[in-house]
Amino acid sequence: MRHDTLDDQAASITPCRYGSSRLLFRGPRRPTDGRHIAFVGSTETYGRFLRRPFPALVEEGLGEVCINLGQINASVEAILADPVVPGICRDAVLTVLEVSGAANLSNRFYTVHPRRNDRFLQASSVLRAIYPEVDFTDFCFTRHMLSCLWDVSPERFPILREELQTAWLARMRTLLDRIGPRTLLLWLSPHLPSDMRWEDHDSPLQREPLFVTRRMLDSLRPLVRGVVMVQPSARAAARRGEGLCHRPHEGAAAAELLGQAAHHEAAQALCASIRAVLSV
Repeated sequence: MRHDTLDDQAASITPCRYGSSRLLFRGPRRPTDGRHIAFVGSTETYGRFLRRPFPALVEEGLGEVCINLGQINASVEAILADPVVPGICRDAVLTVLEVSGAANLSNRFYTVHPRRNDRFLQASSVLRAIYPEVDFTDFCFTRHMLSCLWDVSPERFPILREELQTAWLARMRTLLDRIGPRTLLLWLSPHLPSDMRWEDHDSPLQREPLFVTRRMLDSLRPLVRGVVMVQPSARAAARRGEGLCHRPHEGAAAAELLGQAAHHEAAQALCASIRAVLSV
């Protein structure tokens, strides 16, 4: 599998594996046979283009072994299919699970790659019937497909969005059941969760975590030790591009990320919450 590395502006990220997992994780490899905190999530947890993502900053702040199990563009789909990650989380004193969006999940309407969850594989006959004018062979990525379906018919799109939200809740409950209740959910986004009708937002397909509402998040609270809300400050937002190391052709991808200042704020919030949970 291809992995992402930082360019000459920073030390190269050497990927690593844990056990029999087919997933590649951000190195350096951390020990799993002792006390540790597991961090599971998508691109921000992985820390794409960053020297020090928030799992590394939490390790520095708490002096605890922190295992970064983030996957670029992943959903809970990749974690549920993995033979190793849920066990690392069960053995952890605490797991921090980043809330990722609902787009990159297999569902009744389409399937995604089991490890590269942003890769669209196939549309079901049901989705083809809903959008008979769309040629689904044109799509390689879920976001491209969803954007096109939204443009073709915003009126039909809620059928798909509601299916993805249902699939997201089911997978999250399954994952939380497997990794156990010693879990903190992390909401890390430029906006706070809302129950406003998704289609009424400006640029709705740009709202991350995609399709996840406050009501969906609240329904998971009884299954976890808490929810840590991090909305980067105006200062962090203004410094969004600072601390990102990438090649020139990766500028567009880097522009979508929150940046080093936001990760420092996330780490501060997490350190306070983790201390509170572990002191009980």
